[in-house]
Amino acid sequence: MAIQALSQQNFQQTVTSNHIVLVDFWAEWCGWCTRFAPVYRASAETHPQIVHGTVDGDTERELIAAVQLTGYPTIMAFREGLPVYSHAGFLTSAQLEDVVQQVLWMDMDEFRRQAAEGLRQHAAENRPPAEEQAPAAEEYAAAAPAQQAHRAGLAAGRPQYGWPGLRTR
Repeated sequence: MAIQALSQQNFQQTVTSNHIVLVDFWAEWCGWCTRFAPVYRASAETHPQIVHGTVDGDTERELIAAVQLTGYPTIMAFREGLPVYSHAGFLTSAQLEDVVQQVLWMDMDEFRRQAAEGLRQHAAENRPPAEEQAPAAEEYAAAAPAQQAHRAGLAAGRPQYGWPGLRTR
């Protein structure tokens, strides 16, 4: 499968409608990006079942801001619409292949469980003192775990995913 150029207009659709998507965020002026390009092309040829996309950081500034990119090149992996891997910096062929294999074989049920637990833990750590809590806080704490996961956006089924600040046109 050929490498797809991704933009603000097609990024979310591509990520959510394909099982696994690798995205290379790059810039023309980035020397490491030009060194990484052949490694990424080889991965696309080796794994045609995985969508390989690229985002040009110089032309897609809003998308770069939405994903909170910290450097070039950056590789992000998405599986079933969820971001499961992100790395800023050059990867060798062997390192990229290791990432691909980990994404291919990861246990998504376990990943979702850990993500839901992390959200619950984060909510508990950032909860205001009891006297400042709204009356609904007790109801939320007493809710079934599945209901809490649903409120966190991790409900069963195919939820809608997207990046904060990402607008589709």
